[in-house]
Amino acid sequence: MPLVFAGACSHAPGITGRAHLADPEIRDELYRHFDRLRDALEASRPDALVVVGAEHFANFFFDNMPAYCVGMADFYEGPIEDEAWLAIERRRIPGAPELSRRLITRILEDCDVAYAQEWKFDHGISVPLHFLTPRYDLPVVPVNINCQEPPLTPLHRTWAFGRALRKACDAAPERIALIGTGGISHWPATPDSGMVNEAFDRDFLDKFVNNRKEDLLAYTDEEVYRDAGHGGFEIRTFIAVAAATEGATGELWFYAPIPIFAVGCTVATMGVQ
Repeated sequence: MPLVFAGACSHAPGITGRAHLADPEIRDELYRHFDRLRDALEASRPDALVVVGAEHFANFFFDNMPAYCVGMADFYEGPIEDEAWLAIERRRIPGAPELSRRLITRILEDCDVAYAQEWKFDHGISVPLHFLTPRYDLPVVPVNINCQEPPLTPLHRTWAFGRALRKACDAAPERIALIGTGGISHWPATPDSGMVNEAFDRDFLDKFVNNRKEDLLAYTDEEVYRDAGHGGFEIRTFIAVAAATEGATGELWFYAPIPIFAVGCTVATMGVQ
């Protein structure tokens, strides 16, 4: 069955953990659009949610850093971070192991991909799920793209992976929703934390929602690092969603630089066809 929903959002830990420190008006508007994204997601009646994210040394480290990895567990636990710090209660999230197996098998026809039968979610997946599946009753298939440690997968390979993921989703009988989650410009865990390059973000998001493949793939890692920080490497999660919805365009529902959250916060949808 064809993919039934696609979207993208930010996942910064400050979105929940430092909510009380943000301007209430802009924070509440962000939350309202998270609610709107959840409503749209639920309206698509998915059987499972594929989350393409970028984790932060919670599961993958220098001894094992796959370019792409798909979860294949019965369940997942998260967040791995301190519950009080992130302001999200730790819980068990249902997986979809048989669906995962079929997706992985199909993806392998076009791209090499690792898989994991154990996975603890950090804020990169826990924050989006907190807003989008607050009852934690929708099975999740996590997908990680290494956006953390060079050498990083080239953007054209990210596009190929997104296309392979869409092909795999379309071959499944389940109704599948897709969310990409990452930051755009941000400099986490550095003296520049809290800085946001709004011009870079808005330019990238315009290319994303209009699904301009050539423009999205024209970025170099050197340019991204200079203009968007090492956190900017997470544009790969958005690019994978753009590839999975190739030929369609989307809508930017919310964007605002929120320094206390240390990122430009985004909520967007992409068309599926």
